[in-house]
Amino acid sequence: MPPVRRDARRRSIRRLRWAVAVSFALIASACRHAEAPLTHDAYIWQRQWTPSLGASVMASRDLVSDWRVLVAQADRDGTFHAFAPDRAALAASGRPAILVVRIDGRLARLDEAGLVSRIVGIARDASLPAAAIEIDYDCPTARLPAYAAFLRRLKPALGDTPLSITALPTWIGSADLDDLLAVPDASVLQVHAVQAPQAGLFDPAVALGWIDDFARHTHKPFRVALPTYGSRVSWNADGSMLAVESEQGLRAAGIAASELYASPLAVRRVVDRLAAQRPRGLVGFAWFRLPTAEDRRAWSLATWRGVVTGHLDAAPLRAMLRPGKDGAAADVVLENTGGIDMAPPLSVTLPRGCDVADGIDGYVVHHTGDGLELVSRQARPLPAQAQRAIGWAHCPTGTPSTLSLRAEGAPLS
Repeated sequence: MPPVRRDARRRSIRRLRWAVAVSFALIASACRHAEAPLTHDAYIWQRQWTPSLGASVMASRDLVSDWRVLVAQADRDGTFHAFAPDRAALAASGRPAILVVRIDGRLARLDEAGLVSRIVGIARDASLPAAAIEIDYDCPTARLPAYAAFLRRLKPALGDTPLSITALPTWIGSADLDDLLAVPDASVLQVHAVQAPQAGLFDPAVALGWIDDFARHTHKPFRVALPTYGSRVSWNADGSMLAVESEQGLRAAGIAASELYASPLAVRRVVDRLAAQRPRGLVGFAWFRLPTAEDRRAWSLATWRGVVTGHLDAAPLRAMLRPGKDGAAADVVLENTGGIDMAPPLSVTLPRGCDVADGIDGYVVHHTGDGLELVSRQARPLPAQAQRAIGWAHCPTGTPSTLSLRAEGAPLS
């Protein structure tokens, strides 16, 4: 073949390959744009319905795709408890209810026949229509085959009612995970409060890794359970954990305690990352738990709305010295001028020359090579538009009032 004709043919082949590549890229882009938007569910985990909970349900119905309502629990000894949701409030919200049955992870043996009978009864209760049934079982990884067998027995008994389960990141390394996830119609991956308390309540970078790994195992739609709360962990004298207080206050009397908190800004960054780099099968989020005005360890409802919608009226926390009267020590004060709750700073540095200080309300004084700082040990979140004293200090006259602080929640890389 003459060189000229050979070159023309090569150019033609290259143009054809380029056209094919562009076509595939356009098709892929169209598919991505046609993908349904990520939606938001909320867990209603309260055992008793109060006016405050009903008000939160009505105030949040515009954000929520489905409620995930705790309706029953099997305790570690096999005792089965049924709870009574406010059917009228759920119906008035106009949103479907996925009914959740919790099984204690310490239960020694699943009573398959008994549990299936009770769960089917819940699904067929016409007074509270079930959009789906969800099983929340923190199953030990070694028992996943037995759990899968239970689900295979439950699913056909439910008939047309879809079945969902919650899933733990600790299952991801198991060879039995794929068989388990093949049974239910959907799943919810929990990425909060699944590590030892020393690791914190929620680690955004670790959570994103779990989500990517989980997406490679499931071929069904899944959601990610994200936190809206904090917890108080109490410790015994030997360093062992005594209790965890979250939606239910226990008032444990350990010798030490620490407050764990999910930063709204950090959680929103995870939502943004997943929206921009959406794993296969991800359909949305399930928020644990629906905030109420009486829930001491949940975000405010306004903060949760801001995180869900992405409209975060956030402002950096400020720390300052407020001079005392007649030579008294100055108060060390935190101020949140923004419209959402903020995680407490990890530490506040006092100016040089401040020679005596102490912390309060979750802060302790720490001596550094350069001076003093107040360090968070059990500090609580700071509500929107609020101030709080976290300590006091003796400082020379003329000491600057503005203090430097180290905040929680650095941006994701």
